[in-house]
Amino acid sequence: MNDENRGSIILLSGGLDSAVGLGAAVRNGQVLLALSFDYGQRAAAREIEAAARLAEYYAVPHRVIKLPFLGEITTGSLVNRAEPLPKVGASGLDDLDVTSKSAASVWVPNRNGLFINIAAAFAESLGAGWIVAGFNAEEAATFPDNSRTFVEAVNRCLDFSTLTGVKLTSLTMEMDKVEIVRYGRLLGVPLDYVWSCYEGGEKPCGECESCLRLARALKEAGKG
Repeated sequence: MNDENRGSIILLSGGLDSAVGLGAAVRNGQVLLALSFDYGQRAAAREIEAAARLAEYYAVPHRVIKLPFLGEITTGSLVNRAEPLPKVGASGLDDLDVTSKSAASVWVPNRNGLFINIAAAFAESLGAGWIVAGFNAEEAATFPDNSRTFVEAVNRCLDFSTLTGVKLTSLTMEMDKVEIVRYGRLLGVPLDYVWSCYEGGEKPCGECESCLRLARALKEAGKG
């Protein structure tokens, strides 16, 4: 991102990866806008609350985009409350068969593709050169839209769909969750603001895959 001083648009879910991505982007240059999305997901209110706190902490404008149609067409358990969320267990986090089934259960149709294209429209309008997404190497194995290959493919498309040469990047893409926690601490990101749980209760459920990955990362990074 240092090669262009054109500012960035952040995809800010309020989770660990996007929070650290925001902190890194602020360090690297001007952040023009943080975007969060409400598509009827279980944790929408808590995610948006976390994102708003993070955006306020960094004095970044924050906007919530509502996409009710996405919730209407999603049958997976992240939105469909009639479907139970997958429970992988701590021992299953590195079992590709287990995590692949979990990913399929919480999949939302073309979610990242849609979010990125919306962000690209804002970026082009505001003169931003970059869209920053919170991807990670740990989950790229089961979520292909977290991968470097995906980013490279999106950028080929953005060459055609934007006149201003908007580019997608992720400042955490090559890191696992432990490395992201350590990087966040180095940057001074307020990690206690983060909401990573698939559920939207008063407290994180502590059982979903996202909760387990965060708990493991915090423990292995030196904070249980």
